[in-house]
Amino acid sequence: MSAIRFELLARDGRARRGRLHLPRGTVETPAFMPVGTCATVKALTPAQLGELGAEIVLANTFHLWLRPGPDVIADHGGLHRFMGWTRPILTDSGGFQVFSLAKLRRITPEGVHFASPVDGARVFLSPEKAMEIQRVLDSDIAMVFDECTPYPASEAEAARSMRLSMDWAERSKRAFEGSPNALFGIVQGGVHLALRRESARILCAMGFDGYAVGGLAVGEPASERNAVLDATVPELPDDRPRYLMGVGRPVDILDAVERGIDLFDCVLPTRNARNGHFFTRSGVVRIRNARYLRDLRPIEEGCGCYTCRHFSRAYLSHLHRSGEILGAVLGTLHNVHHYLELMREIRAAIAEGRLGEYAAGRRGALNAPADELA
Repeated sequence: MSAIRFELLARDGRARRGRLHLPRGTVETPAFMPVGTCATVKALTPAQLGELGAEIVLANTFHLWLRPGPDVIADHGGLHRFMGWTRPILTDSGGFQVFSLAKLRRITPEGVHFASPVDGARVFLSPEKAMEIQRVLDSDIAMVFDECTPYPASEAEAARSMRLSMDWAERSKRAFEGSPNALFGIVQGGVHLALRRESARILCAMGFDGYAVGGLAVGEPASERNAVLDATVPELPDDRPRYLMGVGRPVDILDAVERGIDLFDCVLPTRNARNGHFFTRSGVVRIRNARYLRDLRPIEEGCGCYTCRHFSRAYLSHLHRSGEILGAVLGTLHNVHHYLELMREIRAAIAEGRLGEYAAGRRGALNAPADELA
């Protein structure tokens, strides 16, 4: 019996309102997963994440493999106890690091040789090793090991990469057999639509608990990303969750939801918060801008997050200019709240059959000229 069950509650066009049932909790979809690469969502405690309404977080197999190492996490009985998070966790397999650490790696059919970004040591990650580590982590959803194809890539380059990823997906599935947790396949193929369809069909024939679309948000324009989704999503099973990896901005999430995507993750809300960039319904507040030095308003009028209920833009400007840690904490609270509230509104709009109207309104506000941001 699968460790995952996807319940489809409503449709609005191609958009889906669902419920993902996992042993450690239920995830309302479409959902955004805050990124906790190294077993922590930066600047937030697990209690704060729970209060914000996060139902699932993401952690990274590659980074946890290097530090602190699977043995340390095994001593705690798995990743949940190690990081103090009782709700579901999804772990990426390390495939994105094959892309992001291109200068530190060498790809072979067997796997990838890396120079560790921690200490320069030579390490080797294969599909089998990535599954072994994820078994120790005991994440609710594991991802197959893949190669994240760079952009741009010729059709021949993307085809070679995709077929290598399909071989690794099959090896990952074999290595993961017997695990009580869920395993997702990852569609690859660059921006070449025929390759994306081929990849999706190969993975569906293998059979996975869910399906991700990888290799996007790596520099391609939104129009090409949306074309990939238009070609790929119809090839995926209707009764399984669909995950768009590494996306993205609120407008990108809206685009993908309208094309049938259920799960998202991205570092933007947390990374941007640490840089003093705060998301609002009408654009981004860059708190170091001199106009906010004496601004007594919250980041966003009407926002119900802890930060907006208690602090002014002037105070946040002071914290960021002074390098105070609290600035990162308060900004992250706001940004993660903003993303999770976006997903709550999207789910309600799908259930009520008004997603098109909702999305048009959100895009109109976000596309307003920057000098109109209050």
